[in-house]
Amino acid sequence: MTKLLKAALLFLWLWCAGARHVLAHEQPTTLMALDVSSQQVSMTLHLPLSELELAFGHEITINPAQNLPRWQAPLRDYLLTHLRAVTAPDQRWTVTVGEMQVGRATQTQSGTFQEVTVQLLLTPSAGVTTRRFTLHYDAIMHQVVTHKALVSIRHDWERGQIGEQQVGVIRVDTGTSRIEPLEINLEQGSWWAGFVGMVWLGMQHIKEGTDHLLFLLVLLLPATLLVNGKRWGGFGGSRYSLVRLLKIITAFTLGHSITLLVGALGWLRLPPQPVEVLIAFSILVSAIHAMRPVFPGKEVYVAAGFGLVHGLAFATVLSDLQLSAGPLALSILGFNLGIELMQLFVIAVT
Repeated sequence: MTKLLKAALLFLWLWCAGARHVLAHEQPTTLMALDVSSQQVSMTLHLPLSELELAFGHEITINPAQNLPRWQAPLRDYLLTHLRAVTAPDQRWTVTVGEMQVGRATQTQSGTFQEVTVQLLLTPSAGVTTRRFTLHYDAIMHQVVTHKALVSIRHDWERGQIGEQQVGVIRVDTGTSRIEPLEINLEQGSWWAGFVGMVWLGMQHIKEGTDHLLFLLVLLLPATLLVNGKRWGGFGGSRYSLVRLLKIITAFTLGHSITLLVGALGWLRLPPQPVEVLIAFSILVSAIHAMRPVFPGKEVYVAAGFGLVHGLAFATVLSDLQLSAGPLALSILGFNLGIELMQLFVIAVT
């Protein structure tokens, strides 16, 4: 009995070890992220190179970054053959394959692997909605039947969605051995939902963007104090303090509203690094001023000036959405409103 128990335990241990080994080497999955606008759908496609090589018929896993130019054109043709979007009745969309880039990715089950990221543009005929269509896709899985593609909506302004949400999986049906297309139905969206989503996005941006709040709070710290020589003196009184606080907040709001508008419209674009450096500098200057008056009585101008810098950081959030004129105007209004609501809330509770 003891020997039988030991044998059973040994078998169980070996089985678990084997299961862990199999799970640890599960094949990576294709990821497909969609950005939905009123006129087109942008797609970012993440293809694992090891699986793609099996179906593509070209050697692409050896020095893929260097050899990308050599197999870029065949891969473009391959994707156009195995991907299409259709609106009933059989209205086929135009698919444009854009930039490709090789890199490394990590998934929970498969670990780290090499992938190629492909940007695509799906465009329906004029007057055809982008909010309901059928996605046909069988790349890789037409040869590697265990492969699958996870499809998610990354941006959908009319539903107020900014952030990935999985909508389906495309795979080989083991019962029929067929690859069924995925029905995309987003008809519940509206401009009101988009506006509300932008308000929440503005609030969330300030909630997570501690650098913006830190600058404003540090600048407001001495706003209630009087200047005594080269030092901060006593409390200036309720009326004095309230007026100063409102002036500084209003100046900061006007400053970042201007560059938020200009940046979101694409009239002014700066690399993120200089903007981040200037934001850090604004916090440093405000902190020094909070300890000793550096620009007493000129806080309003400083708030407006550095507000212009902070607005450039805000604008990158909206410019990445690539919205048309109407949704963009509502987004600027809603996003700015969300920023102000969160700023006022934080100031009120502090």
